[in-house]
Amino acid sequence: MTNGFARGVVAGVYEIPPVADTQHPFVTHPCERLALDLSGIPGDVHGGVTRKSGAREPWLPRGTVLRNDRQLSALSEDELAEVAASLGLDALPPEWIGGNLLIRGLARFSRVAPGSRLAIGGGWGGVGRFDGGAVLRVEAYNFPCRQSGRAIAALAGRPDLEFAFVKAAAALRGLVLSVDLAGTITPGDAVVVIPPVTPKVG
Repeated sequence: MTNGFARGVVAGVYEIPPVADTQHPFVTHPCERLALDLSGIPGDVHGGVTRKSGAREPWLPRGTVLRNDRQLSALSEDELAEVAASLGLDALPPEWIGGNLLIRGLARFSRVAPGSRLAIGGGWGGVGRFDGGAVLRVEAYNFPCRQSGRAIAALAGRPDLEFAFVKAAAALRGLVLSVDLAGTITPGDAVVVIPPVTPKVG
């Protein structure tokens, strides 16, 4: 904890390569840094200021234009290890399920409240002005799906994992984020969780 804020570190950063796997187009690869703008990762399949509604918004017609609240995917190193153990895998690489950020040292990462911010980089500890690289908004928990399960099954050579992943990753699938403050993120950067601001009543 730093000045009351939980603190971790960026363990890895990942992006979709220029020539993506057509069977699993969301699978990412390690990179040296993520240079973010307000659309997310420029050129990424999940980038953009807006996105179209889909199965996650059954109350809307498919293709309705929405604010893009799914620009990046963040995963916990500890939670991935827990899922891997449940599936009988030595490890579950974040790339296999489209991770952009791998975070170390933040307990119960998938339960960080929506509306929180991840202040990434610099030496800021929650006091004064932020001096880091980027600030990301926590939009929602990223529910596990069969699409990710299919990628894991194919990459691990175990067809049974398509359905097993959805069960094993419940409450451990990480978070989807949007960019609040554009900037650059690199492995080793500090991560400070800024809780949602709650209005004072009375």
